[in-house]
Amino acid sequence: MLSALTVVAAAEAGEPAIHPYAVGAITLAILMVMLFAVVAFGGGREHS
Repeated sequence: MLSALTVVAAAEAGEPAIHPYAVGAITLAILMVMLFAVVAFGGGREHS
């Protein structure tokens, strides 16, 4: 029953609540911040 309501709600929605490009941009920003944190944390250390 719940899946049927979900399908009906998705069909009537028309356009997504959040733009897909906005989701991609936010995800990219989060990943870039995490990458910068890893590089900054490992800076100045010797490789093992």
